[in-house]
Amino acid sequence: MRDEEDEAVVIREYDPKTDRDGTDAVDRECEVGPGGGMSLHADLLGDPVARIRRSPRYLMLVAETSGPGGRIVGLIRGTVKSVATGESRPGAPAFANVGYILGLRVAPSHRRMGIALLLVRQLERWFELMGTEYAYMATDRSNEASLRLFTARCGYSKFRTPSLLVHPVHSHRLRAPRRATVVRLGARDAERLYRSRFAHVEFFPADIGAVLGNALSQGTFLAVVDGAGYEWRGVDRFLSSPPASWAVASAWDCGGVFRLEVRGASRLRRGAAAATRALDRLAKWLRVPSVPDFFRPFAGWFVYGLGGDGRDAAVAAEALFASIVNMARGAAAAVAVEVAALDPLRSRIPHWRRLSCAEDLWCMKRLGGHADGWDWARSAPARSIFVDPREV
Repeated sequence: MRDEEDEAVVIREYDPKTDRDGTDAVDRECEVGPGGGMSLHADLLGDPVARIRRSPRYLMLVAETSGPGGRIVGLIRGTVKSVATGESRPGAPAFANVGYILGLRVAPSHRRMGIALLLVRQLERWFELMGTEYAYMATDRSNEASLRLFTARCGYSKFRTPSLLVHPVHSHRLRAPRRATVVRLGARDAERLYRSRFAHVEFFPADIGAVLGNALSQGTFLAVVDGAGYEWRGVDRFLSSPPASWAVASAWDCGGVFRLEVRGASRLRRGAAAATRALDRLAKWLRVPSVPDFFRPFAGWFVYGLGGDGRDAAVAAEALFASIVNMARGAAAAVAVEVAALDPLRSRIPHWRRLSCAEDLWCMKRLGGHADGWDWARSAPARSIFVDPREV
């Protein structure tokens, strides 16, 4: 019998012509949840690079056992782009090239063999060839194996702890603050507004125009709190004389990239959820907090670029999020947004705690060693953060 510990493993670039079945198998093996409990499964709709192909530059690597009958036992994905660092002081560059690591998987049969470390190091070498200055990744705080790998063995530092807030989409409409007026912006106006007011926000992408113009982007919306209605008169007027309190956000259809499904739920739980949906459909005026059918493949929407200004900016943000949830009816089962730990807008974002994650964890490191001077990976967190929907 062959000793798996003696198998040689080769790290190479993913080949869509020959590797799809092998990478799908690894993804399926790694999505098994706790025994007897519910787990969340993702279907990439037959495209293993679906989550990264809309980024400016991307790469997917696989780990394959050598010799006859070799099979794929690990994989990793990465993207490279230019983003704002959130700093503008001397010695701290306004923009930096960053590499994002996601989708690291190793088959259970080949864990504790150093394969994950090999994949990370090979991807970091590609980052450096692309002129990348920093690498970062996001993980659940409870994922101890991932944290040990990145912080203890790969030199990453715990960097940011944003919150992922999720609200289900009901048959009834979600109520929005009446004091807020919501208008839809054209793509060009949206880009100018973002570049003028948010280009300093951490992780703001230099190619924001490509994000807003992507087919998966469902539009950009502005909410103004003024109590007397608001009329959009163009971006020049807005920038020269902004309202006292406002917020802006854009929506992204993740269902065009992947579908999610909750597995392992009991019949009782499924039946109870179905009953809430039936009552919500028949009596929308009751505003039943119904549970969407998460037990079959479903699509989600993601709110990105959330920001604002003024005393009632959080009220405007609430109106935006509620409007996007209502807009998603019939197209998605849930809408999510990720906000920085210190973001004052988060206080009014409607969400369900059971569906949300109070503290996501981002880790970062500077590539090529730590030079003298300012190091973004060790900087203090800012109030806001831009989460690129292309990497959700």
